[in-house]
Amino acid sequence: MSARIINGKAIASNLREQLTEDVKKLITDGIRPGLAVVLVGEDPASISYVSAKERDCEKVGIYSRDIRLSPEISQDKLLKLIEELNADPDIHGILVQLPLPEGLNEETVISAISPDKDVDGFHPVSIGRLVLNLDGFIPCTPHGVIKMLEAADVTIEGSDVVIVGRSRIVGAPLANLLFRKAPGGNATVTVCHTRTRDLAEKVRQADIVIAAAGRPGTVTADMVKEGAVVIDVGVNRVEDASRQRGYRLVGDVDFDSVKEVAGAISPVPGGVGPLTRAMLLWNTVISARNAGSKLA
Repeated sequence: MSARIINGKAIASNLREQLTEDVKKLITDGIRPGLAVVLVGEDPASISYVSAKERDCEKVGIYSRDIRLSPEISQDKLLKLIEELNADPDIHGILVQLPLPEGLNEETVISAISPDKDVDGFHPVSIGRLVLNLDGFIPCTPHGVIKMLEAADVTIEGSDVVIVGRSRIVGAPLANLLFRKAPGGNATVTVCHTRTRDLAEKVRQADIVIAAAGRPGTVTADMVKEGAVVIDVGVNRVEDASRQRGYRLVGDVDFDSVKEVAGAISPVPGGVGPLTRAMLLWNTVISARNAGSKLA
């Protein structure tokens, strides 16, 4: 029997409905959540992703400011823009789309964002609060994975979870979320990476497998124990002459074979991606609410 498909689009839609009501209440209280999205350069994938985020904002009533900059912009000018957004009371969240063009230091740029407006959750203060299990902005993709598991009624507490990938964007913060002593946590977590010995054997022990390696076909059916839950975070372009655009999107999991073994699986596209965007809205609403409480 094929695995149950975890529909990320449907889960994200439900979250947006909840956020729409939250935004209406904030507007009634005189606060309209505002998100500034800064895109440097003309990377097609980034443009597509930013456009989708803007449509999401419109759906829930969040004010969205679209700032598109030349790839030739100097770091000083970019930092000056971020300083202005930090001081803008109409903006509650600042997102600088990554990756940045060569010549711009991502660490410096992200660190320039006020921690109070760091809705991407990448500022060192946000990461530190996550590690210490303190309240703060949670990176959107890891948070989206937790929301997906919860919405799919997957038991996290006490489960053996294997994360394939250790990036600071997904793997590392997700591990912290899953093993912390809090709702959505209390799992036993193993993080695998390029230096892991016998990756297949490690993955086979997992009740929940999360693939975030950035490489197609990393997780195959022989690596997954029967009935395990498989969450595919990867988004990869592979050539496909049958498609008009010349490529198709696939995850890190060999979906067709793994779905015959797993108990539940998320697809690509239509899995974690929509939840990543939904959690960006979530963080923006939290930031607006925090700003309102400071004014009260």
